[in-house]
Amino acid sequence: MTAVTVLAILVYVAVATSSTALLVRVSRSHRGPGPGDRAQIHDVYEAAFLGGGPARVVDAALAVLHADGRLAIGGPGIAVAQRPVAQDLVERAVFDELAVSPTGALHTLRRSVMRSPAVQEIGDGLAARGLMLPPRANRALTVWGLCQGFVCVMGIPFAFVVTVLSFVSGPDDPDIPFIMLVLPALFVGIGIGFTAAARSRRRISSAGQDALRSFGVQFAHLHSPAHLVALHGLRGVTDPFLQAQLRTAARTPVSRQERSAAFATTTAVVWCAASSPDGGGGSGCGSSSGSGCGGSSGGSGCGGSSGGSSCGGSSGGSSGGSSCGGGSSS
Repeated sequence: MTAVTVLAILVYVAVATSSTALLVRVSRSHRGPGPGDRAQIHDVYEAAFLGGGPARVVDAALAVLHADGRLAIGGPGIAVAQRPVAQDLVERAVFDELAVSPTGALHTLRRSVMRSPAVQEIGDGLAARGLMLPPRANRALTVWGLCQGFVCVMGIPFAFVVTVLSFVSGPDDPDIPFIMLVLPALFVGIGIGFTAAARSRRRISSAGQDALRSFGVQFAHLHSPAHLVALHGLRGVTDPFLQAQLRTAARTPVSRQERSAAFATTTAVVWCAASSPDGGGGSGCGSSSGSGCGGSSGGSGCGGSSGGSSCGGSSGGSSGGSSCGGGSSS
């Protein structure tokens, strides 16, 4: 057995061992609780958080307040309290933030409420019941998957060099070029590594996904503003004018002043959401793009798919570990 053949075997063993262990760890991390009460969604705001993170929770509350006339939203993106009577903690957070807002700008109000304890604690509750993964929960697995993918990518030119050297070395060169021996293993390692890294950034557990599907089936007959937004994002907003205003607010980038104020007024960064104006799927945890809840713009939060902006919260975490809620925020 030549040295080249031994090296090829070692490549296969290394890729197989790393890939198997990585897939097992990622699968276990997203398993969540078994069936039972712990795996159930308790209210529409939890469904909104799972479906789109903190941003969708706020959008659901704004849709309700606008529908019953307690909140007026006019162009260009200005919110005014008409009847500041809150029926839950999220609505109270909207009115509290609006009361101290100097301009009533909808995009500023939206991001401020995302950072409020009332919204942030929804994510904490979901994580405590195993429906979501806390920020930074799978950071090591993400790094593992990315490292495996990049090492395998770099292994391709290395294999080419070994192939050339093996042919130059003399009569003991193998019948099959080294690069042809190891390319299947390297391609598998690349695919599994990057796929596992992407999956590890998702913030919704398997139990959370099941719970969200069950909620959608159970309440599919309801057409209240909160339920429509929770299940469909901004596509569920039936008022075309309000939908346009919320889409614009979701697309508005975070200004440097807002970012500085967010970091100056909070000592913790927890749940964050990407805001995809089309309300599509994705995990802001996610894979969608858009502004997050106050840290920065132009990236998916919630980790669900790729890293992105962060938002201040009421407890735990740090700016580097913020995560989104469930999917695209709208």
